[in-house]
Amino acid sequence: MWFSQLASTVLGLALTASAASSTWQDTDIKMLPLRTHSLTSPYLDSDMHSRWWDFGGDTVIRTDQYVRLTADRQSQQGWIFSRVPLTATNWEIEVEFKLHGEGHLHGDGFALWLTKQRATPGPVFGSTDNFEGLGIFFDTYKNNRPGTSFPYVMAMLGDGQTSYDKAHDGKANELAGCSARGIRDASVPTKARLTYFQDKSLNLDLQYKSDNAWINCFSLTSPESNFNIPSVAYLGFSGETGEVTDSHEIISVNTHNLYDHTGNGPVRRGSKGSGRGGRSASKKKKSGSWTWFFFKSFLFVGAIVGSYVGYTVYRSQKRQSRF
Repeated sequence: MWFSQLASTVLGLALTASAASSTWQDTDIKMLPLRTHSLTSPYLDSDMHSRWWDFGGDTVIRTDQYVRLTADRQSQQGWIFSRVPLTATNWEIEVEFKLHGEGHLHGDGFALWLTKQRATPGPVFGSTDNFEGLGIFFDTYKNNRPGTSFPYVMAMLGDGQTSYDKAHDGKANELAGCSARGIRDASVPTKARLTYFQDKSLNLDLQYKSDNAWINCFSLTSPESNFNIPSVAYLGFSGETGEVTDSHEIISVNTHNLYDHTGNGPVRRGSKGSGRGGRSASKKKKSGSWTWFFFKSFLFVGAIVGSYVGYTVYRSQKRQSRF
């Protein structure tokens, strides 16, 4: 009984440790968390400051719930930016957010930023215009863009000189985008997942229809699309209201460095494979690694059995020698 319980415990711990080795959608791409660019409740340190983030404008932090960029009031702007730049070449940013408010019209929206500029209020969803880097805009108010359903999510790559086409909801600046009519007041947590492999791919997936059901908003590949993000860019979020209002809240941000130690290249989440080697090679390698893992586990359990049997024999002989 004692041995059976011990063996089960050891094997369970070994399986847990193996599962904790985080991989990326059954590939050889590993995810390494970046604490410097992640944000979760309570958001602030014990001294009511954040070690890795600055915030300003109308931003309000409620440590048990959210970082609210704007309240459901007119003419508000709020922002939060990382203190250190994101220098990883391959990364994934997953943000949970919430958009809600009263009334029939809502706006204006919020943005996710990866730019050389940081913590600078302005007219583009609460942050500066003429930015250099990437902006992902969650636009909830339609100004003048016929034929497009709102809310609308779009990407813009700024060169530091081009202004955002606010009058036409960024139509002249759009790198890629999609309509996402269900991101306000969704019945499940609303999330966005931005994945970047330098000089290879940029993907944005959204969750708002059902839990763990991701919808691809856009997928860009090089050299077909130009999406080179500055090697030194700050991660940030900003929100804005005007005559129409909404509460724009960031619930959590989880950023990971993506590390591919095989050189096979990126495989987008949910895809069947791409690049040399692809998913089939990954499965073969994982099958071999699992075989080796179980072999080592049985060796370990065998060692425990041997030790237990040896100890039992030794104790029995010692007991007999007394008589």
